[in-house]
Amino acid sequence: MRKLAAAVVTAGLFIGGMGAAMAASEHKLTLRTPGAALVGTYQWQSTSKVPSGLHVKGSLRDESPDDGHNVYLRSKVEGYSWNQLKGVQRKSIKVDKVFYDGAVLKTKEVRLQVCLDRGSFRPDRCSTERLFSRR
Repeated sequence: MRKLAAAVVTAGLFIGGMGAAMAASEHKLTLRTPGAALVGTYQWQSTSKVPSGLHVKGSLRDESPDDGHNVYLRSKVEGYSWNQLKGVQRKSIKVDKVFYDGAVLKTKEVRLQVCLDRGSFRPDRCSTERLFSRR
């Protein structure tokens, strides 16, 4: 009887561990607009990590190097205003950033967009806004 109980407990811990590992796994991320792209991965960090938020790794690329325009990544965390992570003209930069709300333990929503900065006279060209929600 003890062996059966030990086997059930072990199986439960194993399945629970698999669920936690799957929750922390990385997902592919592609945000694209004509002239700019962000290609990489994202994952939600656990609340035991500080800061706890959306961890994005990848490459922010200028896909039209001869157009003379810069690229940037826009981010918005829950109730805060939009922030920008500027890219470099004619190059790609590595992105390894955690988007989080410092006032709470568990960040629940993050919005991201990749944009092409077309100057002050023409509006910027941005990808569709993507909402990331923690379950």
